[in-house]
Amino acid sequence: MQITITARHFDLTKPIRDYVEQSCEKLSKYFDHIINIHMTLTLENSRNIVEMSLHASKFNLQSVSEEMDMYVALDSAIEKMEIQLKKLKDKVTDHQKKSIMKDPNFFYSNVFERTSNPNGKRMVKTKRIHAEIMTVSDAIDLLAQKDKPYMIFRNLETDKINVLVKKSEELYKLIEP
Repeated sequence: MQITITARHFDLTKPIRDYVEQSCEKLSKYFDHIINIHMTLTLENSRNIVEMSLHASKFNLQSVSEEMDMYVALDSAIEKMEIQLKKLKDKVTDHQKKSIMKDPNFFYSNVFERTSNPNGKRMVKTKRIHAEIMTVSDAIDLLAQKDKPYMIFRNLETDKINVLVKKSEELYKLIEP
């Protein structure tokens, strides 16, 4: 997480800078995917204005606070941002189960067995696997370290689900759609 501080109409002191950085680090406990935070601290007459802009993956959040004391204004802006981040985290985690079927990083495999049912098939096992994004050479290196006979991953070059099968210690088979 990158923190940028801009001071307008006053000199930024080290205690204020440390306080801002320490307060912004607390925000990472609410949301892990914060890319950068930009703080603009302004002194106009006797008012202290704090404008906070947070950029997370796929989201941009802003909060503004105006107080007589700079530290109180900072606390107020951080508190407003915490509320927004809590709502965002709840929204992401609540909708995660609904969107997991649409997520291209998940691969579902169904194994069917022939039975005497009218439709002729019966589901035996459903396995959900998180397909990590990596190159073929990275997948070969990772599969060589594991005892599994196969690995399902999302190919970085083609952006498609691939299956890498271990035939022997030296021979691998790549299955692409």
